[in-house]
Amino acid sequence: MTLVRSAVNLSDGRELIYFDERPDSGRTKYQDTRELPPPPPASQLRYDPLVDEWVAVAAHRQTRTFLPPSDACPLCPTNANFASEIPAPDYDVVVFENQFPSFSYREVPGGEITELTDMVPVRPGLGRCEVVCFTSDHNSSFGALPPSRVRTVVDALADRTAEMSELPGVSQVFPFENRGVEIGVTLHHPHGQIYAYPTVPPRTAAMLRAARKHAEKTGGRNLYADVLAAEQAAKVRVIAANEHWTAYVPAAARWPFEVQLAPHRQVADLPALTDEERDAFGPLYLDVLHRFDGLFGKPMPYISAWHQAVVGEGRDLGYLHLQLFSIRRAADKLKYLAGSESAMGAFVSDVVPEKAAQMLRDAA
Repeated sequence: MTLVRSAVNLSDGRELIYFDERPDSGRTKYQDTRELPPPPPASQLRYDPLVDEWVAVAAHRQTRTFLPPSDACPLCPTNANFASEIPAPDYDVVVFENQFPSFSYREVPGGEITELTDMVPVRPGLGRCEVVCFTSDHNSSFGALPPSRVRTVVDALADRTAEMSELPGVSQVFPFENRGVEIGVTLHHPHGQIYAYPTVPPRTAAMLRAARKHAEKTGGRNLYADVLAAEQAAKVRVIAANEHWTAYVPAAARWPFEVQLAPHRQVADLPALTDEERDAFGPLYLDVLHRFDGLFGKPMPYISAWHQAVVGEGRDLGYLHLQLFSIRRAADKLKYLAGSESAMGAFVSDVVPEKAAQMLRDAA
């Protein structure tokens, strides 16, 4: 299948890209008829010297759309009664710049400020945030997509990763999906997001430190490749696998139910996947999602996060993989990040990873 990629601009200047599974869809002839205010200014990054991390301050996100009724969903196609973010009356997969971005290249507020104290420098939150709509069906879910549509999504994410990685100042491109009100979604329509970060996020920085240490100790071996090989050999935490991918519960899983899906070949990011690897991902991922929903007989809230290599220094240490996890620890209980996790970043797991793996295998 050859995707047809076509771009338009919304009435406030933001870019929208259709990824069509058939030619001549004619979607670009539909124009955004709304009168929108200009996009908000870029956020502000403030440095926290106590932990050597940058924190984004994006006050404009306080006004973002919050759980609207289905007939006013901004991610549904436009119809005669409601003009949404997508001007066309239907679509396959669509990507557009977030109206309430955490990072952007818009005007920077208070650009003259360079520091709050001599310990806290400030810089613009330059980058890009996009929304990815997986289907025009408001009542669907990622797990209900056919494998062919998953392939379309993967191709769209690869396209956006390649383009966003070329933007000035971008350190890492992060595609992800939040599902469920328990996770904190503000829109029910099946969708994900892509962040082009202006700094290396804390988890990635920690993974790079560990990968670099392992490479130095082992004469250049890749840490994630060795972890994956060890899990494949142990088998006890492997959920499912095919010719190109393995899905397993990490031995030190932080979340009650956590699975990582990794290609058998070390690649830096989604654009580096072959056609065969892209085709093989969908059936395995859908299988894992169905197992998540089957655990307690109801839709599982989850976060699905693509970990890709950084754009600059340390890129050779990266190993593309998808992290899927849920905060649900039992049918009627959630895992709250309380004192130890929230204040100290020290996780205490409620479910033994081997038990979680067995439960997921049994939930086929």
